[in-house]
Amino acid sequence: GWARTVRGLLLDVSGVLYDGGADGGVPIAGSVEAVRRVKASGLRLRFCTNETQATRENFVKKLRGMGFDISVSEVTAPAPAACRILKERGLRPHLLVHNDLVPEFAEMDKTNPNCVVLGDAAENFTYANLNEAFRVLIGMEKPVLISLGRGRYYKETDGLKLDVGAYMKALEYACDVQAEVVGKPSKKFFESALAEMGVPPEQAIMIGDDIVNDVGGAQRCGMRALQVRTGKYRPSDENHPEVKPDAYVNNLAEAVDIILQQL
Repeated sequence: GWARTVRGLLLDVSGVLYDGGADGGVPIAGSVEAVRRVKASGLRLRFCTNETQATRENFVKKLRGMGFDISVSEVTAPAPAACRILKERGLRPHLLVHNDLVPEFAEMDKTNPNCVVLGDAAENFTYANLNEAFRVLIGMEKPVLISLGRGRYYKETDGLKLDVGAYMKALEYACDVQAEVVGKPSKKFFESALAEMGVPPEQAIMIGDDIVNDVGGAQRCGMRALQVRTGKYRPSDENHPEVKPDAYVNNLAEAVDIILQQL
């Protein structure tokens, strides 16, 4: 039943299309062909990612190098959404992000910061850098912490890695502040991706490897959502106390096979 009346697919990227790594990462078996088949089918397609270790341009360049048919205009990502919020609210960010993401914020005024923007900074998550972000926040009368996601961990070729959510929680606790999350599982983030596709939630399916941020976030938006058994998936996800996917599939290729058989 989950494959009925589908007009659009939202695909997570890391853990669904590929596993990242120090060498750039590797495609998950069958995923390149699965994306090609979706595009040939006429279904609307959106790549919905919390990737914050690279600009969208460089991220797409890497994926194209792996053989994926993908363009920047098809990617919904947190950094551009955060920049819109900063402009709308006149916020000047102190950035704690990956070096490769900094160009996304080139047009932002960063003098005398009145907020902190946190991304998956990887090796930049040092004590000194976290403490500097803490000092900026604690010095504000009303601290503003914007986090580009709240994932707990993700998978690369050499194993699981701590994600931005762990550091977000540390700053929330230290500064007695609640972060504003831009990215999955934010409802606004999913709604933005749906609007860009021009598909209502009841006619869209989200496919991801994160039981909470991908599956739970999409379902709260009115979408159906599938969890792949690749990427960060763990068998314990199938006993999650709160989130129940519409289906589990072994990988993206299997999901696409089922969906296209229904068209």
